[in-house]
Amino acid sequence: MRVLVTRPEPDAVYEAELIAARGHQPVLAPLLEIELCKAALPLAGAYGLIVTSRNALRALASHPDRVTATNLPLYAVGEATAEAAWELGFAEVTTGPGTAKGLAALIVRDVAPEWGPLVHLAGETLAFDLEAALGAHGFTVRKAVLYRAVPAKALPPEAVALIASARPKRVVLMSPRTAQTFAALIAKHGLVTQAKSLVCYCLSEAVAEAVAPLGCEIRVAARPREEDILALLDVETAS
Repeated sequence: MRVLVTRPEPDAVYEAELIAARGHQPVLAPLLEIELCKAALPLAGAYGLIVTSRNALRALASHPDRVTATNLPLYAVGEATAEAAWELGFAEVTTGPGTAKGLAALIVRDVAPEWGPLVHLAGETLAFDLEAALGAHGFTVRKAVLYRAVPAKALPPEAVALIASARPKRVVLMSPRTAQTFAALIAKHGLVTQAKSLVCYCLSEAVAEAVAPLGCEIRVAARPREEDILALLDVETAS
């Protein structure tokens, strides 16, 4: 079975290897390009950090404020981001349930606003407004943009040929921004009719909502983790 891998690099190659190990044929089609930024981090007086993407930690790895940042408590959106934080040298990492909304609820439960501001190491575009969600509970959140995700202007030729063909095809979508970009490029390439035969494996309901206008078949992971996306592929292979 051919599977479109839409994550940006370097995650795309890693995910493709996992998919290939399950006996499928991955087709690389990164839909976002990650550009790292070197914005100054507003750490003065901050209690801790919030990270909702590993891309922010990749930017932090070569940032001049890295040492100061790693001495603060960090709240990671999910397991993969938490693991990346440990590897970067953070000593205190709290793991969220896999979504920014769930992470906000965890912070509200476990952190007091009077402990100090929280710094969100973030991308330029966010799917969930953490600042507003936490601000409603009295928290001060400072946003530091450490990367931007630039949407692809076209699908790779191999991906276009696959979607246009009558062969079975699957797509893995890991973020609402990726799903939105995918839907837009499907329209741009004139593949709206062919896309109805796709099966889209979505990390969350938010991702599913973004791709739903295509009218394709949608499967949503039981939990917002890469392992659960791959588990959906395993179930289909076994059936």
